[in-house]
Amino acid sequence: MRLPSRAVFAAVFVACAGLIGLAMYMQHELGLEPCPMCILQRYAFMAVALVALVAAIHGPGKLGVRIYGGLALLFALAGAGTSIRHSYLQRFPDGSLSCGADLDFLINNFSLAQALPKMFAGTGECSKVQWRMLGLSIPEWALVWYLIFAVVAIWLIVRKPS
Repeated sequence: MRLPSRAVFAAVFVACAGLIGLAMYMQHELGLEPCPMCILQRYAFMAVALVALVAAIHGPGKLGVRIYGGLALLFALAGAGTSIRHSYLQRFPDGSLSCGADLDFLINNFSLAQALPKMFAGTGECSKVQWRMLGLSIPEWALVWYLIFAVVAIWLIVRKPS
């Protein structure tokens, strides 16, 4: 049995929405404040979710599936890169990092070209592990999900149309 691409995109959307909902629950109910890199990872999940939602509604043909799959792959890889950097900061914290400026301050006071490098440099907040499940921190779990979404996107791109 062949899975329709529309159903696959819908499943990716539901998974992303669930992950964003979990992030909001952890922030507002458990009191885990997100660092700038956490926010960037949320944006990447939202971008994957938006692409998947549009694709699920559109129900594209084979070229459209490849285009939507490519966009989802691009956003998943961007999120994975942020997660890798965040995980690295948590595994190997730099003692010189302080709890620097939050994302709103960076965006409001610097151009995007100046703010992005500062976000990826990380802060003391980014190196603090506030939560673990099965030995993995939040950015490590985000990386697992980004890799799942990347594999699904690649599968959608390369599978033969029926």
